[in-house]
Amino acid sequence: MNRTKVMINGLPGNVSTTVAQHVLNDERFELINHSLTGPEINYPSVEIYSVTVYLIKPENREQVIQEIKKAEGDFISVDYTHPSAVNDNAEFYCKHKLPFVMGTTGGDRSLLEKTVMQSDISAVIAPNMAKQIVGFQAMMEYAADIFPGLFAGYEIELKESHQKGKADTSGTAKAMVGYFKRLGIDFSAENIQKIRDPEVQRAVLGVPEAYLDGHGWHTYRLTSPDKTVRFEFTHNVNGREIYAQGTLDAVEFLAQKFDQNVKGKAFSMIDVLKGNTNK
Repeated sequence: MNRTKVMINGLPGNVSTTVAQHVLNDERFELINHSLTGPEINYPSVEIYSVTVYLIKPENREQVIQEIKKAEGDFISVDYTHPSAVNDNAEFYCKHKLPFVMGTTGGDRSLLEKTVMQSDISAVIAPNMAKQIVGFQAMMEYAADIFPGLFAGYEIELKESHQKGKADTSGTAKAMVGYFKRLGIDFSAENIQKIRDPEVQRAVLGVPEAYLDGHGWHTYRLTSPDKTVRFEFTHNVNGREIYAQGTLDAVEFLAQKFDQNVKGKAFSMIDVLKGNTNK
């Protein structure tokens, strides 16, 4: 079996490290021992399960990526970097014809998709790589399509809690706002309660101490106009394993599309779940 070569960008970040560990433990994949990293990183390499991965600073990536492509051949890039780097990184991947999985949230998402669609590669772009949560989002989208206005007049309280280092508002929470709007609830993404204080997370929400530096807890509480009815949806994720597992499925999916010479397609995790090349 030919292994799919994978370059994990964003090391030594927590999610990228977890994904790299999964790649090393999975016979389907081979880890490329280089990683694009941010300008703030001041050391040359990291160790992942005794494998040395060399970190590439932004000013060196043009030259080094050519050397990697010459040495390694075709590979899939996985991006878990920083929201501020999303669009620039996407342009870099497209310029160098590097199919990629974009797990980083933030950036201009419309421009991100447009960049891919105007390129000679394809990509999987998702604000959430957890398959089960993506499935839940699909159910919400179905409800919004079939029952528009179902919750007209209801109010919503939306809280999302993530580790202190997460810079942006959850992309999943923003997507859910869109579904609830179509279901009739007047609510703006600016009103999402973004919780990043570890004390509040531990004492008020009840996030376990061990996962304060890596969790994703979301609650959507809907209340009827007369306050007599309440609906509540919650999904709490501790750790990063669920995202790594979904990321590898996305890599496998994208590798198949590369083998089929599919170009200029921006796939979602729904496409990954369906195995659908037409969306």
